[in-house]
Amino acid sequence: MSLRWRFLGAFILIVVLTVLLSVSVGYYTTRGRLGAFIAELSSDEANNLAQNLSQEYTLIDGWETLEVALLEAGYLYDEVLVEERSEEVEEGTFEFFHKDPIRVVIVDVEGYVLQDNFSELVRGEVAPELDGQRATIFDLHTRQPVGFAYVDVNREFLAAESHGFLQGMLYTTTIGGLLTAAIALLLAAWLSRRITAPVTALTQATQAIAQHGNTALLPVTSSDELGQMSVAFNQMATALQTQRDLRKRLINDVSHELNTPLSFIRLEATGLRDGLQTPTRAADNIIQEVNMLRNLVRDLNWLAETDSGELRLTVEPCSIYQLLATEVERWQPQAQAHQIALSLQPLPELPMLNLDRMRMSQALGIVIHNALQHTEVGGRVTVAATMEIGRYVGISVTDDGVGIDSADLPHIFNRFYRTDQSRSRVTGGTGLGLAIARAIIEAHHGTIAVTSDGLGQGTTVRFDLPSH
Repeated sequence: MSLRWRFLGAFILIVVLTVLLSVSVGYYTTRGRLGAFIAELSSDEANNLAQNLSQEYTLIDGWETLEVALLEAGYLYDEVLVEERSEEVEEGTFEFFHKDPIRVVIVDVEGYVLQDNFSELVRGEVAPELDGQRATIFDLHTRQPVGFAYVDVNREFLAAESHGFLQGMLYTTTIGGLLTAAIALLLAAWLSRRITAPVTALTQATQAIAQHGNTALLPVTSSDELGQMSVAFNQMATALQTQRDLRKRLINDVSHELNTPLSFIRLEATGLRDGLQTPTRAADNIIQEVNMLRNLVRDLNWLAETDSGELRLTVEPCSIYQLLATEVERWQPQAQAHQIALSLQPLPELPMLNLDRMRMSQALGIVIHNALQHTEVGGRVTVAATMEIGRYVGISVTDDGVGIDSADLPHIFNRFYRTDQSRSRVTGGTGLGLAIARAIIEAHHGTIAVTSDGLGQGTTVRFDLPSH
């Protein structure tokens, strides 16, 4: 079952349960309140009737007009009596409010029946135990009780009436609930489609990547979690395409790097076989090309360690001065051979840093070697270090060599990237050195940057390493 139908089914279940719960709660709550309403109605009827009869009794000082008072109040249901009483008064005097059969029994203070509107009890007999609400009738002059009014609402009749009312209410509520459910289901169908549309698009895009390598981006139509999911997928697709481009370029570059020295070796071997090259010269050229191949394989192995996360650091407290002094001394013979002045600037007081000494020596050696390779005879290469506001230590290698064009600077850390002037193959580089140096510096949570004012203006490579 698709995710959309699952969402829709869940919405339908929630809507149906909500409607059923609302109808049930409304029905049973109303039904429960009817009992309280009947009791309240009986009490109100009894109190109102007792108040009217108290006024009537006080007015004539007796019970002579009791039937008239009950008739006026609408509690007499004897048609003959109603007709007789109606003829004695003007038309319109009586308003028969109570068409519902409510039983009213009036007794005096001694318990004798004075009036029963259902005619079940005879006037003058002792009243039995009566149901319903009882209210006391007073002589308003003496404030003494003169009788009691028993009002008993016909519960069976009201039950029938209330049943009809509840049936009507249930019918109306059900119709309203069904209409609400229909609207809710339409909204649920729209919402489920809206929720699942990005997921469906993501599935199709993923399948397109897996089957055809198509890295088309998804449209981002919202900023919620679904929109963030599309953004994340687009970032992944972009990164994947970038990695594919890098892999393709890497394969092409490695193929070129391997084919070039192999071609040179083949030419030298052919020349040696055909007597066009002396053995000594051919051997020297072949050894040079083999060394280049070995350097390429070494650099690729180092780079593979950084890409696979296998670059392990053996961190220990390290003196920056000793590190720089050792590297300058190590590269001094090559600098002297090329008549380049390699020097270490006076250093300020620097803290001990937690570094992998071998890896940092490797990164620093790559940068110094590049500086020497691209500095002409009589040039200078300077190594320096500074402390920046107690946050990090900056190490820089500056030369006054051929420099780097501004168009090449953004790509200087790309693998196998070379410029025609400063990164040509004649220098013997593989184009991987700065990529390896950057991986080592970033493994130490530092940063590396290359700056140059242009061709012929020299170059500065700077490491920034955290001091704690």
